[in-house]
Amino acid sequence: MATLARRAFKVALFFGLFALSTRYVHPYPYEWTESEMRAWLYTSRALGIRDPEDLYFVVWLTIELIAAVLAYMTIMKLWRHYRTRP
Repeated sequence: MATLARRAFKVALFFGLFALSTRYVHPYPYEWTESEMRAWLYTSRALGIRDPEDLYFVVWLTIELIAAVLAYMTIMKLWRHYRTRP
């Protein structure tokens, strides 16, 4: 039962960190410049994606996921270090 509770806590921690990363990592009010728009358009066409905003969304979602994973790994390492400390 304790193992199930730990796993549930870890899953909840990860989803909480992911929610925080989507809130604070993503540049919401950011407008693209003309050169950035051309770069996103060129890249999305090269990848076969119609709308550059779809590519932008996937890229930022990946960055937010990486940020959440790094924060989770850091918290777990600090927790293990704290628990093994005499």
